[in-house]
Amino acid sequence: MKRRIGETILELVQGDITRQDVDAIVNAANTSLWMSTGVGGALKRAGGDAIEFAAVRQAPVEMGEAIVTTAGKLAARLVIHAVSLDRDRRTSAEAIEGAVRSAMSRAREQGVTSI
Repeated sequence: MKRRIGETILELVQGDITRQDVDAIVNAANTSLWMSTGVGGALKRAGGDAIEFAAVRQAPVEMGEAIVTTAGKLAARLVIHAVSLDRDRRTSAEAIEGAVRSAMSRAREQGVTSI
């Protein structure tokens, strides 16, 4: 599905996130930035340990913040790690909102046009 909203084109794609040829992939991360399960684990398995190593070097990160790393062997150029989960994998609406805003800010800083 593709839709234009102002100058933005929103396209929803169903498929394997690790195979998307985009500027950046956003990963819902925990404060320590370890990528062992879920989408983070899939990104690490497909893109290599370099993604997690680059993330963990920037840890810990506060809830609601986001950091940027290499995408390793993924087709994407970058991974934006949006910290929305605490160590027990719990979250809140406030943490998600902050993480999304921070991820979009990091995307703008990096000149990302597809995410």
